[in-house]
Amino acid sequence: MRTVTTRPGVYRMYNAQGDIIYVGKASNLKNRLGSYFQKTLDNRKTQALVSHIANVQTTVTDSAAAALLLEQNLIKEHRPRYNVVLRDDKSYPYIYISTRDTYPRLSYQRGARKTPGKYIGPYPSAGSVKRSLWLVQKLFKVRQCEDSYFRNRSRPCLQYQIKRCTAPCVNRISPEDYRQDVDMTIQVLEGKSKDVVNDLVKRMESASEALDFETAAQLRDQIGSLKAVSDLSTSMRDDSNADYVAAATKGGQSCVQVFFVRNGINLGNKAFYPATPVGSSSAEIINAFIAQFYLEHDLPREIVVSEAIEDAELLQQVFSERLGASVAVVHRVRGERAKLQALALTNADVALAARLASRSGMAARLEAVRALVGLDDAPSRMECFDISHTMGEATVASCVVFNAEGPLKSDYRRFNIENITPGDDYAAMQQALTRRYTRLIKENRDLPDILFIDGGKGQISVALDVMRELQVDTVQVVGVSKGPDRRPGDETLILCRDEQQGGSVERQLTNDSPALLLIQQIRDEAHRFAIAGHRGKRAKKRQTSILEDIKGLGPKRRKQLLTHFGGLQRLQKAGVEDISSVPGISTELATRVYDELHPTRISKS
Repeated sequence: MRTVTTRPGVYRMYNAQGDIIYVGKASNLKNRLGSYFQKTLDNRKTQALVSHIANVQTTVTDSAAAALLLEQNLIKEHRPRYNVVLRDDKSYPYIYISTRDTYPRLSYQRGARKTPGKYIGPYPSAGSVKRSLWLVQKLFKVRQCEDSYFRNRSRPCLQYQIKRCTAPCVNRISPEDYRQDVDMTIQVLEGKSKDVVNDLVKRMESASEALDFETAAQLRDQIGSLKAVSDLSTSMRDDSNADYVAAATKGGQSCVQVFFVRNGINLGNKAFYPATPVGSSSAEIINAFIAQFYLEHDLPREIVVSEAIEDAELLQQVFSERLGASVAVVHRVRGERAKLQALALTNADVALAARLASRSGMAARLEAVRALVGLDDAPSRMECFDISHTMGEATVASCVVFNAEGPLKSDYRRFNIENITPGDDYAAMQQALTRRYTRLIKENRDLPDILFIDGGKGQISVALDVMRELQVDTVQVVGVSKGPDRRPGDETLILCRDEQQGGSVERQLTNDSPALLLIQQIRDEAHRFAIAGHRGKRAKKRQTSILEDIKGLGPKRRKQLLTHFGGLQRLQKAGVEDISSVPGISTELATRVYDELHPTRISKS
């Protein structure tokens, strides 16, 4: 420790295998590192960390703020075991208004905000955006249709018929009146409902004085709906722009709850479950969460935390520099802010309790599956395969993976099945299984404890043949055969056994069996994943022109052909001479086009 500098910087702790197990920052590296190697350590997490340290490396920085930024980059890159690590790298959705258009559109926007216009958010989820869009469409009837759909209308669509749009596509409303509706929509989304209500009241009174009672009645109903919505929103300052962050920890798990408030409107909340080392306090979790989350996402003007955190002043400094405006990190608040702060903490507790209960239920189901299959330990990895096609077209096999916590979606895989007889499910299953487990074996990756096959004895026989060919004898194969009416609960489970164990046996479980419930969940997920892949492949294939596969026929010539004949249907009726009369199409190319469009001609020759 004598050679360690007293300047600010970042330190990295390594174990004996050379893995980074902890990354930390300090305004004084010598003092911070010295605190780890005292004779007595009260913190259980620190004791466990120190027991695994084999090497420490430091990087000096110009300031504590620079150390914070470097620390977060290293945590994101290495995900050390003893750091709180947030697993959230997605962007958050906004509502976008194309204000430059004559008739602006409201839409859902996620990702980069490069297109000129008005953006309102961020919202915590897509559901929050959709609820807001539905609400303002009901109030102000601003269009949400795609621009291509809007430009090609010759008559009003169904949204006009159900009074959710004013049909600007066919000029049923003037640009001036439509712009007024757009402006009110923006005001409501920004929390200025009172201003909109006052404006509508004035317009209603003017309509009444002009004896335009129909318009006055419409404005009256609009005011009533808007007031009802305003009464449901949280009573916050109109300029309130804050996030409320609270954390709960229990049973080695943690939950961080964030409420997003923009322009006085509570846009909703979201739960996060960061990876946390045992012994981490809720204050430590919040401190780490805020640093990681807000260096990646948009900053509010204020972050209200449920308790005091160590780096509040440093985070304020870094966030303010990044935003270009003052950002406060506070925990002592009163009034409505204190209520929302308490609500965030309550939601964190409730969400964590539900997650722990779900994991407890998952553990019971895994134990029931273990007992059913006859494993020594509860399965830590299970895979399930299913096949999907339509009359043999666009065959896709799916593989879903479950572990002790449930679906492991990062390990899901789809297989496009080629070079088999259309509709041959056995060949499709054989190809998918062979490709899957050949690769796992080559790459030295984990094999499942249980392999579920959605199918009967035929599919099971294929799976066993593949396993024998690959010399895999550690995977328990289980078939899930649907009942005669394909009703959930009527499934027959085929438990594959070798001859010494008496051969395969069939079992039917009760509807409330924990083992059956888990197997149904895995089977249904494999089915859903396969169908989604099949539909995508089929749609892509049907959108691809048959002309694209013809050698020598590029995009320009394809366009010339289709334009000359007025479409593919008329081109199919044309002869070789007719096709070769199109500029740029030789007789040889015309023959290839004709043969491709008339495959029976090739088979007869």
